[in-house]
Amino acid sequence: MPLDLESLNPDQYDAVVHPGGPLLVVAGAGSGKTRVLTQRIGWLIESGVHPMRILAITFTNKAAGEMRERVSALVGPVANQMWVSTFHSACVRILRAHADLIDFPKSFSIYDAADSQRLVGYVIRDLNLDAKRFPARAVQARISLWKNELMSPEAARDRAAGMLDVRYADVYAEYQVRLERAGAMDFDDLLLRTVQLFKRRPEILSMYQERFQHILIDEYQDTNLAQNEIVLMLGAAHHNVCVVGDTDQSVYRFRGADFRSIMQFEQAFPDVTTVVLARS
Repeated sequence: MPLDLESLNPDQYDAVVHPGGPLLVVAGAGSGKTRVLTQRIGWLIESGVHPMRILAITFTNKAAGEMRERVSALVGPVANQMWVSTFHSACVRILRAHADLIDFPKSFSIYDAADSQRLVGYVIRDLNLDAKRFPARAVQARISLWKNELMSPEAARDRAAGMLDVRYADVYAEYQVRLERAGAMDFDDLLLRTVQLFKRRPEILSMYQERFQHILIDEYQDTNLAQNEIVLMLGAAHHNVCVVGDTDQSVYRFRGADFRSIMQFEQAFPDVTTVVLARS
């Protein structure tokens, strides 16, 4: 399936062949946004961009696999040299290479949601808190939101609105101590620690800015603050960032996503080109 630019409508065409710089594609359901993204990747590669210089982010592993298949159909097996992944998978790859620079073993463990909730439950018990008043699931969800806001336990405690929030922050602090002692990260840490790595070690950020000359993000309206920070940091040097967002829906709102990401993108890249895709 070669590039098929002639079948694109004018707005789709403009997005696919955007020459460079920040690009915001506003696309609703049925507007062909996935096709636009894959055709753009194919166009970049055919224009001479090496696949290893491209980072494409989707929100699920299934979507990442489907995008890789579509790009492979366009440009062949060279697409296998691209990073096509979720935010979390990309962060794991980065941290496996550099976690020692932020005092974690490169072989750090990753706690899934069940592991995380179990550890929160142990902390609640050991702090002699009432498990009915502080259910592990609810406390873990609050900790997750704090991490997605890039908020440390100390900052969470400082912003506490009352004693209940103070206790939540106390659990957060002890939970983090135990994670670090175990050489482990939870899913939210994968984002938080990547931001921390880039801020503490600007030479590592610079390396990945150089590596990824083109960054493409699907479902941008669903990024949380930590994810958005990673995008803005990686794109700060070259501004070749293409994001696709639908302001009519945010299916991951419960994970801390909101429309701030799109507003922050426009603020970070005032030279942005915006393309609105109508239904195809």
